[in-house]
Amino acid sequence: MPRPPPRRPPGSVRQIDAPIPARSCLPCTAFPERLFREIRMTSRNDNTDLPANGSNVADSPARPGASAGRLSRRGLLQWTGVGLGAAGTGLLPGLAPSAQAAASQPPQETSTQTAVPGFSGSRSAGLVAPSFDPIRPPAVPLAVRSPYLSTWLDADLPAGHWPVFWTGHTTAMTGVIRVDGTNFLFLGAPNVPDHPLSRGVLQRSLTLTATRSEFVFAAGGVQLTLTFLSPVEPGDLRRQSMPLSYVIADVRSFDGKAHDVSLYFDISGEWASGDVGTKIRWSQQQLSGAGGTTATSLSFTPDSPGVLKENGDMAAWGTVVWSATNRPGLSWQIGSDTSVRATALAGHALADSADTRQPRPINDSWPVFAFRFDLGSVQGSTRALLSIGHVREPAVSYLGEQLPPLWKSYWSSWQDMAAFFHSDATAAQKRTAALDHKVRTEATAAGGAKYAALCALSLRQAYAGTELVSRNGKPWAFLKEISSDGNVSTIDVTYPAMPVFLYLDPQYLGLILEPLFDYAENGGWPKKFAEHDLGSSYPDASGHNDGNEEDMPVEESANMVLMTAAYLARSSSATAAAFASAHYTILKQWADYLVDNALDPGYQNQTDDFTGFIAHSANLALKGILAIGAMAQIATVAGRSSDSTHYGSTARDYVGQWVDKAQDTDKDHLKLAYDQPGTWSLKYNGYPDSLLGLNLVPREVARKEGDWYLSQANQFGIPLDPRHSYTKGDWEMWTAAWLRDHPVCELLISALYQFAHTSPSRAPFTDWYDTAANTQNGFQARPVVGGVFALLSLRR
Repeated sequence: MPRPPPRRPPGSVRQIDAPIPARSCLPCTAFPERLFREIRMTSRNDNTDLPANGSNVADSPARPGASAGRLSRRGLLQWTGVGLGAAGTGLLPGLAPSAQAAASQPPQETSTQTAVPGFSGSRSAGLVAPSFDPIRPPAVPLAVRSPYLSTWLDADLPAGHWPVFWTGHTTAMTGVIRVDGTNFLFLGAPNVPDHPLSRGVLQRSLTLTATRSEFVFAAGGVQLTLTFLSPVEPGDLRRQSMPLSYVIADVRSFDGKAHDVSLYFDISGEWASGDVGTKIRWSQQQLSGAGGTTATSLSFTPDSPGVLKENGDMAAWGTVVWSATNRPGLSWQIGSDTSVRATALAGHALADSADTRQPRPINDSWPVFAFRFDLGSVQGSTRALLSIGHVREPAVSYLGEQLPPLWKSYWSSWQDMAAFFHSDATAAQKRTAALDHKVRTEATAAGGAKYAALCALSLRQAYAGTELVSRNGKPWAFLKEISSDGNVSTIDVTYPAMPVFLYLDPQYLGLILEPLFDYAENGGWPKKFAEHDLGSSYPDASGHNDGNEEDMPVEESANMVLMTAAYLARSSSATAAAFASAHYTILKQWADYLVDNALDPGYQNQTDDFTGFIAHSANLALKGILAIGAMAQIATVAGRSSDSTHYGSTARDYVGQWVDKAQDTDKDHLKLAYDQPGTWSLKYNGYPDSLLGLNLVPREVARKEGDWYLSQANQFGIPLDPRHSYTKGDWEMWTAAWLRDHPVCELLISALYQFAHTSPSRAPFTDWYDTAANTQNGFQARPVVGGVFALLSLRR
C-alpha cells in the first residue's frame, strides 16, 4: 500500500514529494504524486515547539501515520515491478505520522529494568527510569477491541504523547492529575494558552498482561495507577461482542499524608474519523445499569456517515461512546479543547454542558469530550472508571446483505450495552485477571518467560482483528486483514492467527470459518479451489463471483482443510460430526484439488506473496500434503472410512516423495524449491504435523532442519529464506512449535522477544521485520500475531 508523506507541524501542507526511507534489502522505489493528497488543516493546540520524532531511539524512523490509499499486496508487486521488500514499510499504511500531533514527542530513554521501583517521598526516587514488565512493547495497546477500536501508544511514556489509531492517525486522549493545586500531565500532549503544563508525572512502571496495560505514576505524594483494560472473553459471545474498553484510574497517597486530588480526562473528535475535516455531532446521556450503577456518556458521530465505508481505515460511520461511572465530584463538558481544558487546569469543575455549535468539523476549534473527577482529600485508595467504545450498525455487508453486530442480539441499544459494561466492571476485572494468569503460567511452562511476554503482547491484537455479527439469528465472526490489503476474512490471514483461537476458544474459530464455507457452498464462488477472501475491502464482503481475486490455490485450499481438522479435534464429538458432515462436499473438493496439485505445486502465489510467485515450493508442498493427511481425519469424523484410508495413504506416499524432492544435495536440510539446490527456507508449514498428530514428517528430517536453522540465525531471528534478511514472527513461532524439542525453539522465542523489546520501530506489533536491522519491514496490528500461541495450541 502507498506510504503517506512524513508528518508536518499542524497547519502546514503535506508535501507530495517527501522522501521514502530506503530499506535494508533493495533500493527504494519512487511513487507518482497521484498517490498522495495535499491536505490543509487548521492549527490545533498541540505542543508544536517540541521535537517531532516520536521514537525513543535516536535516528529512528518516523512514527506511523494514516493511510493514503490502498493497493493489494499482489498489485503492488505488479505495479512497481519490484518485490515489496524493496520498498518495505514505505509502501504500507500507518508508517508516516499524520500532521495532527506533530511534535508532541520528545525522545526518551528506554529502560530494561524488570523490578518495579519502590515508592518513597524522596526526590531521588523520581530519577529512577521506568521499568517494563515483562516487555517494553513496540507500541502499547490501549483501547484495542475491534478493527475500528484500535488505539495505541507508540512510545514508552504517555505523558507528552498522543495515542493513535493503528494507522498513526491521532486519537487524542488527555489526562491530568491535580494534586494540592499543582497540575501534572500523565497522558497526551495538550497545549493550553495561559495554562502551562510544566509538570509531568514520574512514570514508575508499565506492566503488560494479556488483557491490560497498566502504568504506575507518582505525582506530589500520590500514586496513580492507570489501567487500559480491553477484555477478551473466551466462550462468552455476549461479552466478547461488546466493542468497548475500560480506562481505570486508581489513586492513593504513598507518603502517608492526605492530598487534595482531581483527575481530568478528555478525548477529541479525531476518534470519529480518519479525516479531521469531517463534521461531527454529539450528545450526552445518562445510563442506568444493574445493581444501581449509573454512568454519564458523551457520544459523537459523523454528521453525514458513510455507511459501510472507511476513511483512512477508520469507520466512516458509527458512534464513539465515552462514558464515566457516576460518583461524587464528577462533572463533564463538551466544547473546544482550549476552553474545556483551561477550566480543569484552573481547578474548577466542568460546566455539565455541551457546546451548541454543532455539527462542525473535527478541526474547527477541536471539540473535546471531557470528564473531571474531584476526588477530594485522598489518603486511602479511590477509583475513577471510564470506558471508550465504537459502535456501528450495520457491522458488515455480506453479499449485499447488511448484518447487525452480535451485541444487538442481547441489547436493544448501545446505551443499554454500555450501562451493562459499567455495571460488569468488577466482574470483568476478575475474569480477565484469571485469563491473564492462565496465559502467563501456561505460556511460561510451554516456552519460558519471554514466550509468555510475547503471548501477553499478542492476545488483544489478535482478537481485535475480528468482530462478531448476527446472520439470520446465528453468530458469525469476520476478520479484517489489517494494514496489508484490508480484505474481508482473508483465509491466509485467518490461518496464521488460528493458534490463539485453538488455545482459548475453538468455538470462535468455528464462527470465523462459517462465512468462508457459506460463500464457497452457497455464495457463487466459481473455482474448484478455495477462495482467498470474502471481499476486497472490509467491511464489504461482496465476494468474487467473477473469479477475479488474488488466487492462492494450494495455499487457501490447504488452509481451510487444516483449520477444519484442528477445529474438529477440539470440538465435542457431536459438534465435530455435524460440522464435518455439513461441509464434507466442499472439503472433499478442495482435498481432491490438493491430491492433484500439492506434491509439486505449479507456479503459484502463496501467503508470503511479498516474496513473489514461486514454482515447486517445498514449503507449500508440505502444507498441501499435510492437508491431505488432515482430510483423512475429517473423513473419519464424518464417517467416511474409505475416504479416510485413501487420503491417509496418499499423504504417506506423498511425504516420502517430498523428502526426496526437497532434500538439498548434502542432505543436511530442505530446499526452498525442488529445482533450487543450495537454498533453504523456514518450513513453518511443519507445525500442523505436530498440531494434528499426523506424524508424517520423519523425525530425522525435522532434526536436521532445526540444526540448519541454528546456522542461519541473525541477531533478531531467522530469515524466511536466503533471498532477504526479513522474516515473519508468526511463522517463527509456528516453526518453534513444530521443533519444540529442538534448541532452535528457544532461539526463535528469544530472538522475537528481543526484536519486540528493543526495536526502534514503534508500531503495533508487526509480524514482518528485518532480522539484521531490528526494524519493522511492513505490516502492523494484524491479527496474525495469534500465531504466537502456536506452542500453547499444542496443549490438549
